[in-house]
Amino acid sequence: MNKANIRSKHYQVHVIADRCKECGFCIEFCPQKVLIKSAEINSHGYHIARSDDSDKCTGCNICAMICPEFAISVTPIKEKVKERR
Repeated sequence: MNKANIRSKHYQVHVIADRCKECGFCIEFCPQKVLIKSAEINSHGYHIARSDDSDKCTGCNICAMICPEFAISVTPIKEKVKERR
């Protein structure tokens, strides 16, 4: 399969739960307001950030760049595109 047949339309935000310190920078600075504070608590007693709606994520990586604990990464969700004949 050629690279031309795979495209990235959406992105997925991954949070390493035990690194998150609930600072809220990622939530505050996300231009699309994709991240929210989760009800889930990590092993250090912090509410971790989580993605609310990955369809809105544009893959700008601001959340990953601003995270002081390097707890966030953003990866594209690849979709197969049908070839035109």
